[in-house]
Amino acid sequence: MSLYEIGRVCVKLAGRDAGKRCVVVEQVDKQYVVIDGATRRRKVNINHLEPLAQMLDVKSGSHADVKTAFGKIGVEVLDTKKKESKERPKKQKVIKAKLVAKKETLKAEAKPKPAKKEAKKEEVSESDATEDQEE
Repeated sequence: MSLYEIGRVCVKLAGRDAGKRCVVVEQVDKQYVVIDGATRRRKVNINHLEPLAQMLDVKSGSHADVKTAFGKIGVEVLDTKKKESKERPKKQKVIKAKLVAKKETLKAEAKPKPAKKEAKKEEVSESDATEDQEE
């Protein structure tokens, strides 16, 4: 039998959950196990665990079984909640609509500008004509 068999209580030595108790839920291979308990449920290297003499009766490895087993020995278990998927705020859609409208108005304003350039050319040609008459 392995030292890190299913149900073995351990203390996490490394990482964010260091110093917290956990239980081995599944043995992946010789080097890795899956843990759960007061830590996050995850696959860890056995070098990052310190096995304790305590064993828990965890058969299926579900989080509910782990929670009840840790409740019997008086250790609080970390409960995680799934995040709800959120829709993009409507405000973003309104801002995007305003940007599209602004671009359209800028395009509409850009068309009359060439007509002003032609008017300037006419003024320049009139001033040239007056200079020719003076000579």
